[in-house]
Amino acid sequence: MRWAVVLALVLIVVVPLVALIKVGIDPTALTVFSDPAVLEALTNSVVSATTSAMIATALGVIFAIVLDRLIIPGAQLIRWLLLIPFLIPPFIGAMAWMALLGVNGPVNRILEQMGLEANLSIFGGPGVILLLTIHSYPTAFLVVSTALRRVPGNLEEAARISGASTFKVMTTVTLPLMRPGIVAALILTLVANLSDFGIPALIGLPEGYTTLTTLVYRYLASATISNPLPAASAIGMVLLVVALVTILAQRRMPTASQLSDTAVAQKAHPGRGTQYLLSATLWAWIVLICIVPMVALSVQALLPAPGVPLTWENLTFDNFGSALTSRGAVQGLQNSLMLAGSAALICGVLGLLVGIVLTRSRSRLNPAIDVLATLPQALPGLVIAVGWLLIAPMLKIFNTPWVILGAYVMAFIALVVQQVRAPLATISSSLEESAQISGATHARAVLDITARMVTPAVITGIIVVFFTAVRELTISILLVAPGSQTLGVTIFNLQQAGNYNAASALAVVVALVGMIGLSFAGWLGSRRAS
Repeated sequence: MRWAVVLALVLIVVVPLVALIKVGIDPTALTVFSDPAVLEALTNSVVSATTSAMIATALGVIFAIVLDRLIIPGAQLIRWLLLIPFLIPPFIGAMAWMALLGVNGPVNRILEQMGLEANLSIFGGPGVILLLTIHSYPTAFLVVSTALRRVPGNLEEAARISGASTFKVMTTVTLPLMRPGIVAALILTLVANLSDFGIPALIGLPEGYTTLTTLVYRYLASATISNPLPAASAIGMVLLVVALVTILAQRRMPTASQLSDTAVAQKAHPGRGTQYLLSATLWAWIVLICIVPMVALSVQALLPAPGVPLTWENLTFDNFGSALTSRGAVQGLQNSLMLAGSAALICGVLGLLVGIVLTRSRSRLNPAIDVLATLPQALPGLVIAVGWLLIAPMLKIFNTPWVILGAYVMAFIALVVQQVRAPLATISSSLEESAQISGATHARAVLDITARMVTPAVITGIIVVFFTAVRELTISILLVAPGSQTLGVTIFNLQQAGNYNAASALAVVVALVGMIGLSFAGWLGSRRAS
């Protein structure tokens, strides 16, 4: 079993990365960095990703402290609503903000009716940073919140007994112990924002704000240069190096593994006025940042054309009907369901086998297997897509949907490994030993007993992979071929073609289905944990 897992991971993970490195370090490929456009895109990528990651991490820390250390009315509902941007694909979030702050959007119309200058715009570098922040702070919030729960409450209590104020306890005890979690959140959001395509493409490109991902898309889609693959590989190499450096930096950081979450910290009870102020601030954030843009997108989907006034007479569901029944949408839906479903099943089986090997055997290969299975989650989608684009001719899958499937499996296998690893570690090996005493082989005992006991975790992982893949854009749009467009690519193309209302209708459907599916997966995970 171990060698089969190693062979599969080598094919899915190692071969694409080796191909990328081999082509990317070629001297002819490296000449792309003499192009001022590449240097400008690199600068924009670093500035937007770093700035948004720092702001998102700061927001994550604030939200985690308020919700995990203070008694706030409706904290559980607030916690879920704060995660709405996490449940919505970033490119759909970008479309929502375009609907809200567009030239014919409701905000500019209200300003115009008030006699004010109606020139608010979401486009350009500041808009890219804003939306990257909005769509990455939930990740930081989840990571920091987990780290905060592991800070022993008795240490904070001891500091209070010694006379330290709440602020002093937070700055001298809590935050230092949270540092590994804060760094992890910063790294995760940095890599995710560096690799995002949808937001820079929809918000940055109209104002000439180019990032590395949008530049590679231009190379591959519009034949800007005669041989785009070496240039794309060299740019992918930069992102790969950045991702590896951040991962190594995180691994060298002291971890919080020594901390225990058994001594649960007591939540502070702020004054009634402070409670209401904090609660009102959080609800204002949820309404203005998480809900209003999606309402604007939904309204745009219900109007027959851009700029049409919002009245009861003008509301129509025609956009939903035409968008969902158009040839492109139907084909995109079929491709997405096929690719996402296949990727989810493959990741479920392979992720389970990886988890079994890591928790049920001792081998010098285990650390390497662990790295190969989890590394792709930290890699930009551009790196994965270009790697598979390079090996597709060798595998005879170039210009087919199967190259997208391979890239999906590489990108999302870690989601299943994370789901099954902890439950597998808690299952006693005595059950397998009893089965072996009864005559079963080791492999049969593991598959019949252990694998069945972690089936709920595997199902949760499969659901997460499916709903993540079905709305994915970055990998799909770089690997798309005629007849293999996915839902994300279909929506993006409709938006780029100026068919904003149909694109909005399809985006609303995808966003709602994704939110329901991922929320259900989260509920399954929390129910299993409890």
